[in-house]
Amino acid sequence: MDGTRGMAGPMAEEGTILIGKATGDAHKDAPKYEELLLRLANRHGLVTGATGTGKTVTLQVLAEGFSNAGVPVFAADIKGDLSGVAAMGESKEPFVRRAADIGVTYAADSFPVTFWDLFGESGHPVRATVSEMGPLLLARLLDLNDTQEGVLNIAFRVADEQGLLLLDLKDLRSILAYVAENASALSAQYGNVSTQSVGAIQRQLLVLENQKGDFFFGEPALAISDLMRIDRDGRGVINILAADKLMNNPRLYATFLLWLLSELFEQLPEVGDLDKPKLVFFFDEAHMLFSDAPKALVEAVERVVRLIRSKGVGVYFVTQNPLDVPETVLAQLGNRVQHALRAFTPRDQRAVRAAAGTFRQNPAFDTEKAIIELGVGEALVSVLEGKGAPSMVERTLIAPPSARVGPLTPQERERLIAASPLKGHYDNAVDRESAYEILTKRAAEAAAAKQAPQQAGAGSEGGILDSLGGILGGGQPAGKGGRRTVTVTERVITNVASSAARTIGTQLGRAILRGILGSMTKR
Repeated sequence: MDGTRGMAGPMAEEGTILIGKATGDAHKDAPKYEELLLRLANRHGLVTGATGTGKTVTLQVLAEGFSNAGVPVFAADIKGDLSGVAAMGESKEPFVRRAADIGVTYAADSFPVTFWDLFGESGHPVRATVSEMGPLLLARLLDLNDTQEGVLNIAFRVADEQGLLLLDLKDLRSILAYVAENASALSAQYGNVSTQSVGAIQRQLLVLENQKGDFFFGEPALAISDLMRIDRDGRGVINILAADKLMNNPRLYATFLLWLLSELFEQLPEVGDLDKPKLVFFFDEAHMLFSDAPKALVEAVERVVRLIRSKGVGVYFVTQNPLDVPETVLAQLGNRVQHALRAFTPRDQRAVRAAAGTFRQNPAFDTEKAIIELGVGEALVSVLEGKGAPSMVERTLIAPPSARVGPLTPQERERLIAASPLKGHYDNAVDRESAYEILTKRAAEAAAAKQAPQQAGAGSEGGILDSLGGILGGGQPAGKGGRRTVTVTERVITNVASSAARTIGTQLGRAILRGILGSMTKR
């Protein structure tokens, strides 16, 4: 299947997705269609442009094309607009006119969609275990310094060596408390373990919990296979992550996306170059992934993006400014759609120059000037050609989407979630025995074992003293107010009784010990 289902007219060739039609005098007699080659779609891509220039519509066009081609899609929905891809489109006049300008006939369509939500409110809950997240990403999420990250690594190591599962945040809290209690012993083995660092990590965990980040940690964890489903018509399911509330915690959003990429990289086998990707990711608001990110994290992203294409996964970053993406990552993005940028500030002007410089120049127009002049629904497009080289940049009219442009109603979303084949699988959290339960049980057993000898000793000593006291000075009548008046004679007798009891106990112990040793030597 090709990526232009729902369109009639000059259609994209087999194995391609129609992006739009190149404009300009050079293409009046022989129309040129900008098409994304599916077999090179795993070489990643970039969609950039100022707010309101059409990035979300372009993202929807690409997602629809991949779905029609049988490629599952995962996309974060920042404003809720992308959810409309699940509803039948409407033959609105702008869409019909745009389709005619491109040379196709508009036909409405809808697409298979699964909704996800880290908080479980607008889609199936998304969870990962603490162990799956790992200390590096957790340190990024909690904004830890190097020393604190080192302590966190020690906690993970101790949990691993003792067979303690780290599934949710209470498990992590428990292992951190254990590390703090045994700081001296662990420091000798792993290096300095500072209780102050443990306290700092615990405080950051509290901040994360207050931001509902604890909803993300636990079981059942997300199965990667559930993001790679094909419907009965052979179309790839479009997985949409509700990210409107997630934007209030951009660190959690960025960490989740990086975790998801890392899981895909670790779980999927090497497949080399395929006829089409196995899965395509769209990271909207991509600047959040790199904002204030330490060098080590940027290097991790660059490494995953570079290597994950051999797993058959394509990654497309969507952001306002190409400068939002580090150069090492930008160099890996072969397919590019550049919407209009505004050059109001020096930084904007640098962004325009940087964007223009990344394209293979077209002598028919000034690329830098064109970026500023582009209208809504227009873009500069350059995709990888047959041998993997970028095509000459073209000023392009973007094709209209076939599904609804705009959000679903809450009622429509609820109906789709209720009818989802994954309904009930992720909805209820599971809390099995893990580090928290095991360490709590150990602590209770240790406390009971410590208390038992103390109780036994106290009972034995009390019996001897009470007996002697009763013999030597007990049985006196009570004084006024129910309290017995203790005389000087009685105090002396009591002291003598206590001393006698200790002496008797010592002599008795010695006699018993001598008897045992004597019997052993006689054998």
